[in-house]
Amino acid sequence: MHDPHCLFCKIIVGQIPSRKVYEDDEIFAFHDIHPWAPVHFLMVPRLHLPSLAHAQSEHAALLGRMMALAPRLALEQGCKPYPEGGFRVVVNTGLEGGQEIHHLHVHVMGGPRPWLKG
Repeated sequence: MHDPHCLFCKIIVGQIPSRKVYEDDEIFAFHDIHPWAPVHFLMVPRLHLPSLAHAQSEHAALLGRMMALAPRLALEQGCKPYPEGGFRVVVNTGLEGGQEIHHLHVHVMGGPRPWLKG
């Protein structure tokens, strides 16, 4: 299910170009266009799910796959390994949570202290 007005849905189907990091039948990952860290990419479900607040029990496996995939992709994109290196995973939810695009997305950020910006 796609929303024809959703920016991330358009990226997933190739209507808007992106710098792809990964894709499979359920997940699409691409570089953030305004990175806050040396490594900063987004992981989105192909399914249009407006936010984490909309996730139900039937989405548990998808969310688990996204979290399990994040460490592998972070390393592939240049993050140093745990424990000296690492990365940050952020899911903004709703307007007060800082969500700007209403399609669930997971920010994966790594490098020297990227979260000092906010």
